[in-house]
Amino acid sequence: MKRSDVVELFTRLRELNPHPTTELAYRTPFELLVAVVLSAQATDVGVNKATRKLYPLANTPQAILALGEDGLKRYISTIGLFNAKAKHVIALCQQLVEQHGGEVPRSREALEALPGVGRKTANVVLNTAFGEPTIAVDTHIFRVANRTGLAPGKDVRTVEDKLVKAIPAEFRQDAHHWLILHGRYVCKARKPDCPHCVIRDLCRFKDKTVAASA
Repeated sequence: MKRSDVVELFTRLRELNPHPTTELAYRTPFELLVAVVLSAQATDVGVNKATRKLYPLANTPQAILALGEDGLKRYISTIGLFNAKAKHVIALCQQLVEQHGGEVPRSREALEALPGVGRKTANVVLNTAFGEPTIAVDTHIFRVANRTGLAPGKDVRTVEDKLVKAIPAEFRQDAHHWLILHGRYVCKARKPDCPHCVIRDLCRFKDKTVAASA
């Protein structure tokens, strides 16, 4: 995609949503970190439903450790893979207390060293909690980047690296929020809503859908 088209694409997405953010509910970097870990292969709505009950009682590493793994499971049992996620959250809380004074670290290396935290989760925390211009590539962003021709690639890291190079600095802070929301609500996996897409004319997807006839 030409640079002028990239600028136009993000200009339009920004006009639609000037201040995008995650749909995960959080108030602190720790709450965000736990929510992102819980969101793997789960919906933001489902995670928010669980954390809405959990966080008023336990929203620090120390408080979650006090709950224990079985206590935590009672709050997150409605989320997919909750057994493994409970183990990860307890382990990362332990590491935060022992190595970081109970605070969420602001470096990629320290974040990725936490149990259950990979590059994507680290990117979300760095971007959303700490204002770093990182790009967290999930399935929605991977799909949009490839379909549109914005940053085609066969794997997540290739797409991330291409996006970082392709997206002008003025858009980079909010880019992954715009792309994830576009993928979630417009450029959907099974049937993209091309007739209502604001970047349809810029997109290189060959199999664009058409509006149903009246």
